[in-house]
Amino acid sequence: MQVDLMDDAYFFDQFRYDQWQRIKDTTHFQLDHSATKKNKIGTVGAVACDQQGNIAAATSTGGMTNKRWGRIGDSAVVGAGIYANNHTCAVSCTGSGEYFLRGVVAYDVACLMEYKDYSLEQACREVIGQRLLRIGGDGGLVAVDGQGNISMPFNTEGMYRASKSPDHEIIAIYSE
Repeated sequence: MQVDLMDDAYFFDQFRYDQWQRIKDTTHFQLDHSATKKNKIGTVGAVACDQQGNIAAATSTGGMTNKRWGRIGDSAVVGAGIYANNHTCAVSCTGSGEYFLRGVVAYDVACLMEYKDYSLEQACREVIGQRLLRIGGDGGLVAVDGQGNISMPFNTEGMYRASKSPDHEIIAIYSE
């Protein structure tokens, strides 16, 4: 396989550079979604359910500016930022990753469904609206179960999200 090599300028983003310049000599960090930006680039999460009820999840993070050296984000950590199990649900998360790691958020949704017999909606709302807030975390998730039920709760001002099924289509940012 051939890989194209790109000039360093290809990877430069003025918005992120300016953001970093404002906070680089501090202990503060900046999530991409917590500042207004015309061409928003941040976490992209996806969940899917096929006709046989098989489910999958994927997450790609926009990251954070001025993160501490050695920081590990939640996006790639199975159980924290992403999780899929055909017996319960598929979950993709976005938000303050440290809290999603501490709360094992994606897996917590699946556990509530498996061990407490919660519906997808009940489990997602409990985790994002109660448990994550209790430990100081903010963010949201997209989730689907094997029957195609979809849940997209968040505890922030807004969360870019969309879903499509044979029965409905949703494209939203703020609460309904």
